[in-house]
Amino acid sequence: MIEPWDESKWGPLTEENMRRKLMAQGYSVARYVYPKGTVFSDHVHSVDKKDAVLEGEFLITLEGEEFLLRVGDSIEVPRDAVHSAQVVGEESVVSLDAVKEVPVPE
Repeated sequence: MIEPWDESKWGPLTEENMRRKLMAQGYSVARYVYPKGTVFSDHVHSVDKKDAVLEGEFLITLEGEEFLLRVGDSIEVPRDAVHSAQVVGEESVVSLDAVKEVPVPE
């Protein structure tokens, strides 16, 4: 399910505020820019993650259901969930790719 940006909780939508939100939820965050036409075919990850969009539009197909992420949207992608993604429209997508941090056993 798409989680839209909530300015009342997180302030104005900026890269710094989106990064702060994801880190507060326990994620490590990396920034990526995907040019128009970028397509990622079906794949899985061995970790829980979130994709968040700062610019452009990103179509995510997650377990067969399509989600169109626009500026400020994020979506949780559970570990081992089959998904694909593609940049739609004429703009590149600026995305924060967030990976759930796994506690290290002591």
